Amino acid sequence: MTHDQPPPPPVRQLRLVVEAEDYEAALSFYRDVLGLPEQAAFSSGGGARVAILDAGRATLEIVNPAQKRYIDEVEVGRPVAPKIRVAFEVDDGPATTARLVDAGATEVAPPTGTPWKSVNSRLDAPAGLHITVFQETATLAERTSEPGFGTEGPVP
Repeated sequence: MTHDQPPPPPVRQLRLVVEAEDYEAALSFYRDVLGLPEQAAFSSGGGARVAILDAGRATLEIVNPAQKRYIDEVEVGRPVAPKIRVAFEVDDGPATTARLVDAGATEVAPPTGTPWKSVNSRLDAPAGLHITVFQETATLAERTSEPGFGTEGPVP
């Protein structure tokens, strides 16, 4: 490592582990319909199975209660999200939403334009997940130049 390159981040991957009562239905929904490629799959005694699906780049979005309420209001019009909501960035939000509903998800709110320059829909999906499907309509650079956007940076 040279002195002008920052050290690699200490965390290499965020993996969300979800128990699905109907494993086959959940696997089909997320792998085959949403389109998350299967990275690996394992099985063990007693019928134990796991599939690891590649969801692209992972981020951890931390919101305070006021922002959670605001996001629910913008995307759905009422409070609906549990403490954990999984969001997937896609190229075509409306088409993906329709495909997921056709595959058994329940639409909570249709694709909706947001103040943060995306089109977001909400669904209740297999394995008990409340999900957002979002399509960015502006680049990160464009969004961060807007008032109210940016980074907070580390707390001193």
